[in-house]
Amino acid sequence: MSLRNRLLASYLLLIAVTLGVITLALLLLLDAQPAPPEATYQRLYVLAQSLLPRGQQGQESLLAEFRQGDFSSLSDFAANNGVRVLVANLQDNRVVFDSGATYAQGERANISVDLYAPPLGGMARGANAILPRAEVVFGDLSDPGGAEWLFAGYAISRQEIGTAFLVADLRPTASLQQTLREFGSSLLRPLLQSALVGFVIALGLAALISRSIVRPLQQLAEGMKTVRASADMKVPVSGPPEVRAVAEGFNRMSAEVTVAQQAQRDFLANVSHDLKTPLTSIQGFSQAIMDGAAKDPKHAASIIHDEAARLNRMVVELTDLARIQAGRLSMRTVPLDISQIVSAVIQRLTVVAQQKGVTLHVETPAMPPINGDGDRLAQVLNNLIGNAIKYTPAGGHVEVSTRVNLAVNGVEVVVRDTGVGIPPQDLPRIFERFYQVDKVRGPERGTGLGLAITREIVEAHGGRISVSSEGEGRGATFTIWLPSPQMTTLVRRRGV
Repeated sequence: MSLRNRLLASYLLLIAVTLGVITLALLLLLDAQPAPPEATYQRLYVLAQSLLPRGQQGQESLLAEFRQGDFSSLSDFAANNGVRVLVANLQDNRVVFDSGATYAQGERANISVDLYAPPLGGMARGANAILPRAEVVFGDLSDPGGAEWLFAGYAISRQEIGTAFLVADLRPTASLQQTLREFGSSLLRPLLQSALVGFVIALGLAALISRSIVRPLQQLAEGMKTVRASADMKVPVSGPPEVRAVAEGFNRMSAEVTVAQQAQRDFLANVSHDLKTPLTSIQGFSQAIMDGAAKDPKHAASIIHDEAARLNRMVVELTDLARIQAGRLSMRTVPLDISQIVSAVIQRLTVVAQQKGVTLHVETPAMPPINGDGDRLAQVLNNLIGNAIKYTPAGGHVEVSTRVNLAVNGVEVVVRDTGVGIPPQDLPRIFERFYQVDKVRGPERGTGLGLAITREIVEAHGGRISVSSEGEGRGATFTIWLPSPQMTTLVRRRGV
């Protein structure tokens, strides 16, 4: 199902549910309303009329019983007809008799006379023999418990002004079937009209909203189809915020794919270059030895050995780099002092620096412990300090120092040299695999993997590495930061 149809279906479902809830609420509201009282008044009036005896003698006898407080006939009438009979003064609402025994004699009841009850015409004429002022009364009363009653009755006589006997029954409520029968026809038509108008509005909204959503998504889908042909494909960022977020995510992904593809091409080019050079040397000198054309076979064999060793280092470093990036390189982290590792590496490289005429300046005070793999960190420092010595001419200086950085809660190792420096355009790519500054490609060239491995090892320890250089011939500075969870406590203890 298309997005447009889904939107239309959702709108129609929402309209149907809304109309259904409104209809149900109306029916429940109408069902909870009391039924019209006219039918109950009619029935109670007939019962009240039957309570009055025919003839003057019978009516005088009934009045005599009332005056003597004998209401047994009323109790029998109430029991036989399933109603409630009361005698009450409608002027002050005080009860004289209650067959339901809810009110005691003289207790005030909550009686309300319905002044708007429909007249029943000549039905009251039979009460005029001894009750010439007999009046039919209708109304309702409420019990203390909350029950509501409807009543119909007669005023008793002119002597008992305001006193009447009342025949009462519980106020009926309308049944759902009765409600539907009474209000169904009046509700059905407006509900159907509302549904039709809602359908038209839903159709228009679905078309309008789906157009604003579907069009950017279609463009995004087309962009995804063409990304194979052009990795730098960009899609327009438009539409609702959610669609714009998807488009922006796609554009970021496309840019990352472009960078990854370029890195892959550079990687293949660098690998082919760095493999081709030693292989060419090995092949050429070995062929010269085989043909007997080598003037110095021992020198030729030495070159073959050196190039083979370089190839072996390249394979080992590639393997290490792949393991680190895949997260499969095992590291044994223990608390250690980075200054001790720096001192050990300096001790091994001092001879190399002396042979080249480079002066080493070392400042490594005791540092707060860090959690790290000593062998891997030694590999990092050996690479950085070794490169500093290698690319610093005779008479130059290499400075190595360790320090605490309170601002970032860690320790730093700084390697600074006065060597050939790094051009500004090469700084952003200095840690890429196989990337080498052009001027160092030559007899002293490396594999181009050392700094890439260095960065991966540092980041695997939760640290970071940065490089700065003022340009060619002005040296370079490498800074390693490593976190130290215990540094705050130790620094306070030492009073730093």
